[in-house]
Amino acid sequence: MSFGKVITLSNGQPIPQIGLGTWLSKPHEVENAVEIAVRHGYRHLDLARIYENQDEVGRALKKVIPEVVKREDLFITSKLWNSSHRKELVEKELDETLGQLGLTYLDLYLIHWPVAFQPGRGLFPTRDDKIDLDTETSLVETWEAMIALLKTGKVKAIGVSNFTKEHIQGIVDATGVWPAVNQIEAHLLLPQDDLVAYCKEHNVHITAYSPLGNNVFGKPKLTDYPEVQAIAQKLGATTAQVLIAWGVYRGYSVIPKSVQQERIVSNFKQVELSAEDYEALSAIGKRDPTRFNTPYLYTPQWDINIFNESQEVSATTKPKVK
Repeated sequence: MSFGKVITLSNGQPIPQIGLGTWLSKPHEVENAVEIAVRHGYRHLDLARIYENQDEVGRALKKVIPEVVKREDLFITSKLWNSSHRKELVEKELDETLGQLGLTYLDLYLIHWPVAFQPGRGLFPTRDDKIDLDTETSLVETWEAMIALLKTGKVKAIGVSNFTKEHIQGIVDATGVWPAVNQIEAHLLLPQDDLVAYCKEHNVHITAYSPLGNNVFGKPKLTDYPEVQAIAQKLGATTAQVLIAWGVYRGYSVIPKSVQQERIVSNFKQVELSAEDYEALSAIGKRDPTRFNTPYLYTPQWDINIFNESQEVSATTKPKVK
């Protein structure tokens, strides 16, 4: 069985290029999905505290370790949630995650968002129908606490998620430590060429979430674009395989989410794009750029401008970097 291609991170650690995402999976689906994925060759699992399903992932891991795979052959990522950004809370939340998963270490731990929430009032503290933001705790404080985790043996690598160039440069200027990974929304409609080039220049690997897009705005699904369907037909591939291949062509690791066995298995079977096919797909994003995941549009609203998108201009705060 093929276990897929791997990419080497800045710390020398190999990360499998195709992983299983677990965001927005319904209760009791994730346990089954993770077990299916590992039994069919996946070695990269992407998790997070806020998905509130890590206990299910832990149950799946008990079924496949060591029967199917050794722990050291898996690459497991999780993420620090916004309500634990203060330095005294970072390791505590990591310990909770490890307890839920039944593990002693993570391969990669990310700051999930460049946004701090007021701690101690649940995962989504609110005030006046908006998220109650912690505007005092800086990203540098949180990043320093993440750096300290490397000495504990509980994480092999640290990184960030949903960070812009400015956020990354700010934490690096203060600490001298670059994140190994920046996990971002990345698909045909959101190529983020400037950010991708910056990360490549500084050896920050990009993991692409939502590689198949989503349809929260009522736009056509990425799988419905004629160009995607034509290339899939030409290659004898699924449209999802084509969308994943676009991210692979750009050097990302890609974490499509599915809970259906047939799709989990087919998503892992990589197809290769020609340069011509890649350019045809990339042209879609140039004419129809779209970011699906903007917290300013959430309910309850995060009153914060993270990405400088047009929808965020009315936000009254920005991430506190230093």
